[in-house]
Amino acid sequence: MSKSKRVVAAAANIERTKLYSLDEAVKLVKEKATAKFDETIEVAMNLGVDPRHADQMVRGVCILPNGSGRTLRVGVFARGAKADEAKAAGADVIGAEDLVEIVQGGKIDFDRCIATPDMMPLVGRLGKVLGPRGMMPNPKVGTVTMDIAGAVAAAKGGSVEFRVEKAGIVHAGIGKASFSAEKLSENIKAFVDSVAKAKPAGSKGTYLERIAISSSMGPGVKVDLSTVTGA
Repeated sequence: MSKSKRVVAAAANIERTKLYSLDEAVKLVKEKATAKFDETIEVAMNLGVDPRHADQMVRGVCILPNGSGRTLRVGVFARGAKADEAKAAGADVIGAEDLVEIVQGGKIDFDRCIATPDMMPLVGRLGKVLGPRGMMPNPKVGTVTMDIAGAVAAAKGGSVEFRVEKAGIVHAGIGKASFSAEKLSENIKAFVDSVAKAKPAGSKGTYLERIAISSSMGPGVKVDLSTVTGA
């Protein structure tokens, strides 16, 4: 398949084997984000884990210091006072049995799902619907909690969840091309730090192996990890 002129031009001046410093990489990625929309800046990391083993699963949440640039719709499973708390915090969809029925019917009007612990027996029925989308509430990432207001505020404020894939890769959108280079660098460092802190007990040898960043429509740029972690 032939590449478009835009793709060829975007890849120009990027050395595929070179490890760029974080500042250089962010500058290049911003320059190559030439689409007609505000592209998302994405981070992909190769980890030294085998997710097929339970003790090597990597999962967590990172609160980006400068937000993600994305407006998330938040759904909350709660009753009574906690439902009122969710509404006051700005949740977009709130419910209990009624919301379970709506989701079971295939209608999902939210991007992030939060639930109080007492709702999990109900929400558990939605595993086949929410699980494949990575939206199942989980206490490990703060989406099963009694602090509904805090969880909604974190989701609205730019927290991103991450979970390692089968090939040992974890990735996330950490900002927009319109962000300043400084803000993108701060977000990238915060994300890498969160992944580093989520190192599982079963991980042996090198944990953080490689990192690359790109824009939604742009080429990947490999980054020297030492310029991110300071190690």
